Amino acid sequence: ADGTADYLALGPIFGTASKENPDLTVGLAELKRLRPLAARPLVAIGGITRDNARSVLGAGADSVAVIGDLLADPGNLRARTAEWIATTAP
Repeated sequence: ADGTADYLALGPIFGTASKENPDLTVGLAELKRLRPLAARPLVAIGGITRDNARSVLGAGADSVAVIGDLLADPGNLRARTAEWIATTAP
């Protein structure tokens, strides 16, 4: 490897419960402002749900990383994953 990153992660975009001491929230406006500063793909993380994922992608993220909303119903992971795919499909 040449030491360069394949992608950049930015977050938390929204408040998150998956970290004990989360960083300050970035927000959609800051995501939109920062997006043009990097040529690498940008992955948004932190507090992303099916309800707000489209706005995160619309603000410039190339993709989203999801923990809490995907695992909210661990016994129903297959259905939850299908819901996520349907929500974020172009």
